[in-house]
Amino acid sequence: MPATLMDGKALAAKIKERVRREVENMARKPGLAMVLVGEDPAAQVYEAGKRRDCQQCGIYYDTVRLPGDVGQEELTAAVEELNRREDIDGILIQFPLPEHLDGRVVQLAIRPDKDVDCVHPSNVGDLILGVDSFQPCTPAGVMRLLEEYGVSPAGKRCTMVGRSNIVGKPQAVLMMLADSTVTVCHTKTPDLARECRGADVLITAAGCTGLITGDMVKEGAVVVDIAINRDSGGRLCGDVVFDQAVEKAKYITPVPGGVGPVTRAVLMENTWKAAARHGKK
Repeated sequence: MPATLMDGKALAAKIKERVRREVENMARKPGLAMVLVGEDPAAQVYEAGKRRDCQQCGIYYDTVRLPGDVGQEELTAAVEELNRREDIDGILIQFPLPEHLDGRVVQLAIRPDKDVDCVHPSNVGDLILGVDSFQPCTPAGVMRLLEEYGVSPAGKRCTMVGRSNIVGKPQAVLMMLADSTVTVCHTKTPDLARECRGADVLITAAGCTGLITGDMVKEGAVVVDIAINRDSGGRLCGDVVFDQAVEKAKYITPVPGGVGPVTRAVLMENTWKAAARHGKK
């Protein structure tokens, strides 16, 4: 029997509706600001999606647009200005930045209490220690999807394919905190297929079309495909060969429509929580 599709759009709608109701009762509305450097078309689409999400949830939204050749000091100053603004509770930087800019300097510039995607080192440290803090939106979205479909990570073997600071590493941490036994792999892992076949929960975010084929999926596994790629025909796809994996898995996320919408909804939730922490009621 084909796998059950994990509907990220439906879960995202539930999360955003809850945020909308909470915000509706607040006299001082939450605020989110996004910092965009350059004119990357994909980033523009991403930014437009954030604007729509905020409108749906009643959250004030602002975009700081900077030219691609902006200097480090000017970028840092823009972030520090957002730190001072009382109408802004969450700050989101569009990574990756142009090569001439130091991303770590920017991460350190964000006030930790406004760091709604958990990129500041102090928040990352709290995440690893299991301290209550903002969780990165994509890994947190994966955990919400697992919860929504009744998949408990406890006692299960998880293979995480991908080791990025934004997704792979924090995802592995969240699964460990949920009592899963985690193996972290990547595109240079020897015999990746063997590592994947041992997973009760297989999560991939490597950014490689066709990397995970059906014979790499354990019968009855949960397959979560975070990656957003394009195939030879220009269509959106993930790392997983979906038509093959869907015949072996018990649950699987589609691409698009799986993790992505939940990521965006969690950002709205984190912004609302940041506002509450700032005393907005």
